[in-house]
Amino acid sequence: MSAFSDAACGCPVGSIGEDLPAPSKALYPPAGERRRIDGLLTEELLDAVARTESGPTVPDFDREKFEAGLKAFDFASPKRLEDVLMWTIEQMLHGIVHVNHPRYFGLFNPAPAFPAQCADRIAAAFNPQLASAVTSPAATAIEAHTIAAVAKRAGLPPQTSGHFTSGGSEANYTAVICALTQSCAGYSEAGARAFSGAPAFYVSRESHLAWVKIAHQAGIGRSAVRLIGTDGGGRMDPQLLAQAIRSDRESGHIPFMIAATAGTTNAGAIDPLTECAAIARAEGLWYHIDAAWGGAAIASARLRPLLAGIELADSVTIDAHKWFAATMGCGMFLTAQPAILPAAFHVSASYMPPRGAMPDPYVNSAQWSRRFSGLRLFLSLAAGGWDAYARHVEKSVALAAYLAGKLKQSGWTVVNEPSLAVLCALPPAGKNDVRSIVTNVLASGRAWVSAANFEGREVLRACVTHGETTEEDVDELVYALEAAQALAQ
Repeated sequence: MSAFSDAACGCPVGSIGEDLPAPSKALYPPAGERRRIDGLLTEELLDAVARTESGPTVPDFDREKFEAGLKAFDFASPKRLEDVLMWTIEQMLHGIVHVNHPRYFGLFNPAPAFPAQCADRIAAAFNPQLASAVTSPAATAIEAHTIAAVAKRAGLPPQTSGHFTSGGSEANYTAVICALTQSCAGYSEAGARAFSGAPAFYVSRESHLAWVKIAHQAGIGRSAVRLIGTDGGGRMDPQLLAQAIRSDRESGHIPFMIAATAGTTNAGAIDPLTECAAIARAEGLWYHIDAAWGGAAIASARLRPLLAGIELADSVTIDAHKWFAATMGCGMFLTAQPAILPAAFHVSASYMPPRGAMPDPYVNSAQWSRRFSGLRLFLSLAAGGWDAYARHVEKSVALAAYLAGKLKQSGWTVVNEPSLAVLCALPPAGKNDVRSIVTNVLASGRAWVSAANFEGREVLRACVTHGETTEEDVDELVYALEAAQALAQ
């Protein structure tokens, strides 16, 4: 007899479950009600996007009004779901910068492609758990298929494997863990203590500074990051890189990785990928390429030569939620050394299903429980193919070139090569400082741009991210910049 008999539970025999409350209809409404609300939500979202595109790029956020409305949700008294949905949509309309606006020329947050939005609804409805290939064989296979297709398109070797991540930071963190694991056999058990000296890795000073946080997370300390000088055009200088490695070895440090960038945040610069690969091979270091933004150029036969050398990497980061226009939280980590993944992330848990024919993501990645994020890129590639993405990235680059021409006509100086649709420019001589101009543009709501630091100078930074931006939108940005200069004088 079970130790947990009905009597032991205090329940009369045969009565288990009779007094259980019915599921809450607020959380699990009947099918008809779900269809009604789902239809309402679809219509309201379509209307909200239209309102966004015809309105300002920046939020007209009334914090006092918002906080008063938010306080009304005390979670003691339930509210109608449709009312809460409408309130939430209204806050999104007024309380965020609209990256889905065609005149958002901002950071690497493109408006998401429609198939990617559809993927989020499918993933939410079925909610597969991608820790285990046994419990989610179809979902894990779809992701593996998509990763293999991206790796092939990038020219990486056939054995290349990888997985989807929460974003570029997690993918780059994965690269550091893999590189440390390969560099020192004792790292998995003893961490940084296993090294005979302080580990060090090398990135451009123009790289994404998430590397500093990653070094902290990996237990090697922020001082492990070596920020290598650039060549005046935002690209890592190979000579300075080689010198830094040599100097570190002489001082007892342990170099373990070079991380080149293909598409820096400030200027879209591409480090000399082939030369960095040669140095990595000569020094016996793991070679990683952070192509979080620029990696989408693999879709275009015309732009692919910009990434020459990416096929030489031990690992690559590409963010699908950047230039591939997936919804947020969708990065990729690819590695030509797939055996390092289980070596770096292996773990055994009795409560997990026995392993099947396919590898389980939880023993090959930093994450455990994970959303089916790869469906976003799979559906977009399936619906449009590589050709659709080729047109997407080529259009962005063409519009960036159009913007460069317009600014030059207005007396601006373009100081970078906008080959990856990121443009940096200085205002006409004797005109206002960049930050004042940007502030006035944002205050107008006509467009969204930013100020950035490039090679020691503060510049206007504009990136063409929206797949439906037009030349007319670029013209509107130029008009907004001219008006912003006049206001600041």
